[in-house]
Amino acid sequence: MDGASLRILYVLTDLICPLVVGYFMHHRHWVSDNIINKVIRFNVICVYTTLSLLSFWVLPLSWNLLLVPLFGAALVLLPGAIGWLFFANRMENLLDRGAFIASAMLANLGTLGGVCAFILYNEQGYAYAQLIGTTQNILLCIVVFPMAQYFYLKHSASLRKSSASHNFREMFFSINQLSLLGMATGLILNANGIQRPPVLGEIFQSLVHIGAWIAMLPVGFLIDFRQVRRYAKNIQTLTLLRFVITPLIFNAITYFLVSDSLLRGTLMILTFCPTAINAVLACKLYKLNVDLCVSSFVITTAAFLLAIFPLLFFCLH
Repeated sequence: MDGASLRILYVLTDLICPLVVGYFMHHRHWVSDNIINKVIRFNVICVYTTLSLLSFWVLPLSWNLLLVPLFGAALVLLPGAIGWLFFANRMENLLDRGAFIASAMLANLGTLGGVCAFILYNEQGYAYAQLIGTTQNILLCIVVFPMAQYFYLKHSASLRKSSASHNFREMFFSINQLSLLGMATGLILNANGIQRPPVLGEIFQSLVHIGAWIAMLPVGFLIDFRQVRRYAKNIQTLTLLRFVITPLIFNAITYFLVSDSLLRGTLMILTFCPTAINAVLACKLYKLNVDLCVSSFVITTAAFLLAIFPLLFFCLH
């Protein structure tokens, strides 16, 4: 078996296993919410920043690289617009509508998409996924959060001023964005022809697994299957948007615009990615329907891990 064939096992060891462990950690009361929050923060600040620096240090620089942030922005804005115009407007409850749109806009690009791109394309695929995921994180602050606030305020029919703008500034200019500095540092070292020491490549390989575990454990911690079953019918159109409409549109575009086959393959993986945990964060922060968003996350993630990605692996490998 070649390297990519062996790395397909990471779907089980790095993605499914931590979800299961996180689920039992919550239901057996092994850890508190406070500890889980600290784990998430450590992953975002330390692990993601280091991985970003190491992967961008060896990323081949080309004109195709300039297209990546544009595709990252489109992967947020286009599904959100389609979901808003054609599906979410059928929902009478504005909190449901806002949660649906947040789930449509945000896909699990950085963690799940990053590991899957790493399985097929090693460090270069991972770096592309992180760049697109970072673009999504920026739009999370400047587009998704204001959208979520809009639906909450419209639902509550309140015109009072809130502290949301203060919270927004803190999130956008916070230590949670430190991975941007890691990317910039890696690109600077790369552009100046400084070779990355081989030992750092070995560290990168280990950190991918550590980062996946730390990211997916809290996700399993949040799963409540009773609420998932309750809202399963509500997100059927979201599943159609995530796995059919979005991939058809974007893969048609990349076929004509992207010449790099590795980048094209990475983008194909990312267009199929399921709903992101950041969608749940936005819904919690602005009091939208969190259970609908969690239902979308669980169902689309299960479909991606058990069916979508295995098919993509055998098509792209």
